[in-house]
Formats: sequence, C-alpha cells, structure tokens
Amino acid sequence: MRFKVLLIDDEPGALEGMQLWIDWERLGFEIVGTCGNGAEGLRSIGELNPDLVVTDVNMPLMDGLEMIESWQKNGDRKISFVIVSGYSEFDYARRAMRYGIAHYLLKPIEQDEAEKELQAAYQELLQEYEEQHISQIASYEETVSLLKKAAMEEPQSVADLTVLERLSASREAWNFCLVQCDPPLYAPSRETAASLVRNQDAMYLVDLEMHCFGIVYGYTPARGDENEAWAILTQLSQSYSPYRVFMSTGAGETSLVGLNSCYKTARAAILHNFYDSGYAEIKKYESVGNHVFQYHYDQIRLMDGIIGAMNLLDISGLEDAVSSAVQSFREMAMAPEIVKKIVIHLMYKIMEYLQGLDGEPASSLLEKYNSLLSGLSDAVLLLEDLMGYLLHCGKDTIDLMLQEQMRRSQGIIQEINEYIRGHYREALTIKMLSEIFYLHPVYLGQLLLRKNGISFNELVHNLRIEEAVALLQQNRLKNSEIAEQLGYSNYGQFLKQFEKRMGVSPNEFKNRI
Repeated sequence: MRFKVLLIDDEPGALEGMQLWIDWERLGFEIVGTCGNGAEGLRSIGELNPDLVVTDVNMPLMDGLEMIESWQKNGDRKISFVIVSGYSEFDYARRAMRYGIAHYLLKPIEQDEAEKELQAAYQELLQEYEEQHISQIASYEETVSLLKKAAMEEPQSVADLTVLERLSASREAWNFCLVQCDPPLYAPSRETAASLVRNQDAMYLVDLEMHCFGIVYGYTPARGDENEAWAILTQLSQSYSPYRVFMSTGAGETSLVGLNSCYKTARAAILHNFYDSGYAEIKKYESVGNHVFQYHYDQIRLMDGIIGAMNLLDISGLEDAVSSAVQSFREMAMAPEIVKKIVIHLMYKIMEYLQGLDGEPASSLLEKYNSLLSGLSDAVLLLEDLMGYLLHCGKDTIDLMLQEQMRRSQGIIQEINEYIRGHYREALTIKMLSEIFYLHPVYLGQLLLRKNGISFNELVHNLRIEEAVALLQQNRLKNSEIAEQLGYSNYGQFLKQFEKRMGVSPNEFKNRI
C-alpha cells in the first residue's frame, strides 16, 4: 500500500534535502507535491488529497500549526501531519500536541531518525486505512442485505424502513437490473458486475437465488445521471455479449421501499429475452410490459411431425417440423417455461429410440443428452438455441439408426438387386420394394445408390434399355411392342429413355444394324 505525501517548507534547500535524503518509495510513500508556506499548503491539501503532510512550523504568511488548525476545522477529510521544527521552538511542539500531532522531526533532519518517525506514521495510516475499509465493507454489506429484503418483500422493521427512506433520499428514483446467468457462468459474471459497480455511487449488487443477481441503482433525472447508470449497465451487457446471460430492468420507483415492484417487473421483462436474437441485450419493462405470454399449446401436431420424421428416418422432415415449431412459438408468444417443457418432453421421446439400439455409440449419445437435459430447466437459452438442441438430438439419433439399419441390411442388398433384375419389366417402384423387404423407402433408395452408384430408377431404366437393344437386334417385334414388354406405359417414355442412353432413336439404331 502506498500513501501520498505533501512536503511544506519555506526553505528550498530543506525541501530538496527531504526529497533526496529520505527513500520515500521504500517507506511506502509517494511525493505528490511541495509548497513554500502554510497558505499555499492549505490549497494544495484540498487539490492533491495527500494522506500525510510533512510541514515546517515556522513559515511566513501562515505557519504550519495555523495551517493544521484551519484544515482540521474546515477540511473535508482527515489528514495525518508530521511537523518539522528546531530545538529552540519547543512552544511549537507543545501547541502541536493540542492538535493531536504525534510525530515531530527536529532540524537539522537526521535520516535515520526521520525514517523511524515516518515508518511509525506509515503504520498508523495503514491501520486507519484497514479499519476504514472494513467499516466500509460492513456498511455496504448491511445496505445490500437490507436492499435484498426490500426486493424480495421480506418482513422489515421500522428501523429498516427508516434506513431505506434515508438512503432513498439521495436520489429521486430507483430501479432494479436483473441479471440471469447460465449456471457455469454465474461466478465470473457476478465478479465482472461487482468490479464495475464497486466504486459507483447509488449502485449496489444484490445476490439472488437461481443463478441470478441484481443491481439496484438510483438516479435523479434532472441531473442526467440516469444516462450514466444506463451507460454502466450497457457496458456490463457488452462484456457479457458472447455468453449466455439475460438482463432486464424493471419499472422505476421513487423510493427503495417500493423495490419489490422494481424486482417483479424486471423478472417479468427478462422472460422476453428468450425471443431475442442474441444474449445480454437489456430488456426494459417499459418496452415489453404490455406483451402477454400464452401458456396453452396443442402439442399433438408438433409431436406427430417429430415422431413421424423419426419413424421414417427423415432428417428433412425433422428439420421442417422443428422450423415450423419455432415459427409457431414466436407467433403465439408462448411462455418460455412452456416451450422448455415441450422440448424436454420431445427430447426424452427421441431418446427412447436410442434405448432400443445396442453398442457404445448409442450409450454415448444417451449419456450426452441425459447430461444436457439434467441442466436444461435452469439453462439460460434463446429459443433458437433451445430448438437447436432438439434438432441435433433428432439428427444424431436418426444418423445412428441409419447406420444400424445399414449394418443389418448389408446382407440382403444382393438379394434386392437380384429381385430388381428379375422384375424390372414390371411396374416396379421403390415403395413396392420397401414393403417386400421391410425397409424404409428413403433408406432403401440411399442403400441402393451407395451399392450400385446409381439410383433405383436409373438402374431399372438401364436394365430395360439393355434388353431393348437385344430385342431390336433380333428385329422380330415392333418398337411399341418392345416398349410394352419392357414395362413402359407409353411409347414416348420408352423413346426418351432409349435416346438418353443410346444417343439415337430405336429406328435409327435398327437402320445401323
């Protein structure tokens, strides 16, 4: 700890000697100024705010003791003094005792003696500083405790109300800024706010339950300090912007006795952060107070869309269902807690599919999403991020189910291809195949594409045109008869597929034979 010191002496040589002969930095002091008489010293004390003043007593205009007496009567803070005088000026020393001056340096100043005296002065200043600091902390904590009781509408004594009214009188209006943090971020978020609020007038940090804290702040609109308070809150929100933190302010009150109303309205406002595009935007109650949330939602349509997509292993259908739900929640202004309950329920339904799968990948996914769901109720989340969890859970589960289905179906892919080669002349479709082999049509199409390198339809057309070439070379059937025999419902379709693969029409092909 370093204290500021002011040196006062009418002799320039004495001032220079004190600066050079004494190691002020080692003793814990920093010289902030020098003066040549008591009148000048009085002005410098007010401007420089030193902790210690070392002053000669015998000076023109105003001697050192007159300066000390004037400061002790009219000054706005306590200052420690060390006086410097000669052996013949004992009367000054005796008068100094009346002003509580305990430290006295004799001229000519001896370095060792001066350092001992200054060390003692330093210890007194340090002890006084620590006592004041402890007192300030205790006073601040008592105030914060009282403000928390007021915000939470806990019973208060007459003495408590009196203190609140006295504290209220320092500002014309008061409000409450609520800060809600994602649980892992609570400690660093609170520390950031505490460091920012710590030295601000009429600003107090109040700890609340459920990973929340509040900032009680006062302002006087006529002085414009409401803008100053808002600037500090905005600075805080900007420091939180990359993180999952919600902030809101309530409706202002003229007295801290009404702080519970500020707190309640801030709680109402913070729910609206759920529909924001980013975190840590400060939601003002005055801008959202008239907006009403809905608490009833028909889940059947959403449930059918999600579960239907899961049954069909249809990621595109899942994405559509989730996107539609996001739009519906926004349009209806569904209460965030209701949306969370719906999403949590859906994720548990999706995870039932994982429970039917064996192996480490399924176990890992179950562990991952069980861990996520355990903290989802308390998590600070935007709607988009919450629905993102639902979508990722569904996608991860479908991917794993597809992998499992592929693993199980690898053995029958040859059988499916043989069936196609035996029935390509018929009106064969992927849906018919899926019913014969008990596979989802989307998955079956993907499986054939991976195995054959071409789609199911391309494979069927290739087989048909391959046989058409052989029949044309025999020149026994009409072109229309060949098309009908190969399963084409009309000649135009046969002609299109033949030209696509052979580059010429069936007639041109026969003419080349």
